[in-house]
Amino acid sequence: MINLIIKLILIFLIIFSPLAFGSFELWAFSLMELGILLILILWTLQTLLLRTPNSEWKNNYPAIQNPQFAIVAVLLCSFLLLVLFQTVPLPSGILKVLSPKTYELWNSLSVFDSQPSTLHPKFQISFVPFLTQVEFFKWFSLMGLFILLLFWKPLGEDDKTRRQLIMTIMMMGVVETLYGIYEFFSGHRHVLYLDFSDSLSSVTGTFINRNQLAGYLSMVIPLSIGFLFSREVWQRGRSLGWRHQLTSLDGKTFLIGFSVIVMILGLLFSASRMGIVSLLLSFSLFSLLFRSHEKGQTFSKTSILILGLAILWAAWIGLDAVVSRFFTTTEDLKTRWNIWVDTFQILKDFPLLGSGLGTFLQIFPMYRSFHTRGLVTHAENDFLQLASEVGILGIGLLIVLILYFFVRAVTRIRSLSYKEPERYLGMGGVVGILALMFHSLVERNIQMPANAFLYVILWAIVLNISPKGVDKTKISITQ
Repeated sequence: MINLIIKLILIFLIIFSPLAFGSFELWAFSLMELGILLILILWTLQTLLLRTPNSEWKNNYPAIQNPQFAIVAVLLCSFLLLVLFQTVPLPSGILKVLSPKTYELWNSLSVFDSQPSTLHPKFQISFVPFLTQVEFFKWFSLMGLFILLLFWKPLGEDDKTRRQLIMTIMMMGVVETLYGIYEFFSGHRHVLYLDFSDSLSSVTGTFINRNQLAGYLSMVIPLSIGFLFSREVWQRGRSLGWRHQLTSLDGKTFLIGFSVIVMILGLLFSASRMGIVSLLLSFSLFSLLFRSHEKGQTFSKTSILILGLAILWAAWIGLDAVVSRFFTTTEDLKTRWNIWVDTFQILKDFPLLGSGLGTFLQIFPMYRSFHTRGLVTHAENDFLQLASEVGILGIGLLIVLILYFFVRAVTRIRSLSYKEPERYLGMGGVVGILALMFHSLVERNIQMPANAFLYVILWAIVLNISPKGVDKTKISITQ
């Protein structure tokens, strides 16, 4: 019963997080955090109420026994502790050693009176401690969810649960696309109740920005492709000719394929240049990864066919606005380059511990070296911005974790045979993860709560995939 409730809450969050403007507003991501907290509480209660003997408990959660899992746990906790440390008031002498620039800024903003007690104040490493605390709870909830999903047995052992979650993710990708296409081409041009009739120039779904929708679809499309190919493994006559394969496909497989084509349309008409490039790179990987070794194929014809049909459909509707976006690349790249240079200067001034997680908006105006309208709210590069906020120490911890999980995921997928559906689900998930990270090199994507939530779900799905017929009690996330 508890597992069922956890699954229902997960499905609700998968549906809710993109619909609520990508959960960007305070109320939306607060509700998402409450949902994750409820999941964590339910899972903890389930673990305590089972009261299983110590030996059985170890068999149910074998990853804990592996020393490499302890390393992962230490890295995750170290990052959270570093962020928390940024909000702790420190004596001025210690702060001056750890972050001289922070000390200089706080000192220049402080007004001292003649009282002796104010001559040695305490300041935080974070320039805006409240914002860092808000970001801490975001990261804490997402990391807690990630750890839980690694141990949650239904995701690792129950194919039905895993496929229900994937189908929900795919459904939301289609809903976002259809809603965005309707709003844009109908001329209504609203994002939910907000009127964007004067500024909406592309498909955005329920996201405020085209690139946020593109980042979301960049993860959903590869996962859906992997799901489609996993179903193909079940079809009889897979080694026969393409005519027999086509006639043997069921309605659900056709529906999945059509859904993928629709989502590709949505990404194309989002006019996100990096999103489109990420899509093309994803399908380049699919053409190599999903080729039939039994038939000696050099590339996957199915994935190329899907992409080709989507592009032809988009061309029939009209791609002039999308193509014209690529002619403004030079100007936009110049602006991004200026932002990156100034953000790197922030990193140089706050090298070890950063300026405080979530403080970019407040810090950047002091470093901006060019003229622009309005505020620069993000660095147009998730990783560079994160490095400026948490320093080399914080970004180094995350890089080590990502590399570790990527190696583990690839090792696990390679251990699966070409006849196992889980192999294709794993490859689709990995390609989706890489697509979002590639897109995040020139945009703000992982900072969006809805995209970050789906990013965590993809990692959990990929790391829970294991060969059929293998004793799950002998498998951990580090194998």
